[in-house]
Amino acid sequence: MATGRTHRPATRSRGIPEATVARLPLYLRALTGLSERSVPTVSSEELAAAAGVNSAKLRKDFSYLGSYGTRGVGYDVEYLVYQISRELGLTQDWPVVIVGIGNLGAALANYGGFASRGFRVAALIDADPAMAGKPVAGMPVQHTDELEKIIEDNGVSIGVIATPAGAAQQVCERLVAAGVTSILNFAPTVLSVPDGVDVRKVDLSIELQILAFHEQRKAGEESAAEAASQLPPAARATGEQADRKGPDGDVPAVMPA
Repeated sequence: MATGRTHRPATRSRGIPEATVARLPLYLRALTGLSERSVPTVSSEELAAAAGVNSAKLRKDFSYLGSYGTRGVGYDVEYLVYQISRELGLTQDWPVVIVGIGNLGAALANYGGFASRGFRVAALIDADPAMAGKPVAGMPVQHTDELEKIIEDNGVSIGVIATPAGAAQQVCERLVAAGVTSILNFAPTVLSVPDGVDVRKVDLSIELQILAFHEQRKAGEESAAEAASQLPPAARATGEQADRKGPDGDVPAVMPA
């Protein structure tokens, strides 16, 4: 099987937009579920709903792949699984190293979804000498002193950084110098990389903060609606007048004397 070092995905050379590339894994996940249930074909509307996008966007995305489905039948599920997997580079072997085997790194090492999606964890690496040789997810942890040799021996082009923030940039620089050209960064810091190196950042705390913002906004809207519902009719009418526009712009809630 080909390795990641000698083969790159075809998406850039074919001019597929980045937004479309970001949605391809969503389609693949939905299609894989259909395939596991032995569903032979799927309509654009059904697949779009399963992937969480609208059907017009899905059809546009698939047009970049040269796949238009069959009117009245839909899309062939198995063919689309193959087609999207090929575009994402998942029909070949991608050896990956995980650097930083703390709680998060160990959880990533134990994640069973890598192998089924074309990624092989080639090595687990940590700077703590006490971790060396310790089995995690059935693999012995190796010391960072061996990082460059591990990358060369395994033809690694994808690295996962799960270190503390203070160590992430140095680890990144060593990965890049050793030939890694794609990095998945779980460390809570922004990495500086040269041109030609792709970085995808995963920050769970940021995602939670965004959710907190939306929860706060929803709570505020509910409180405002509840307060408005308790006002007497005359007060509500005054409030409605305040929202109306006049020829010179907003009409103030209280007119000046």
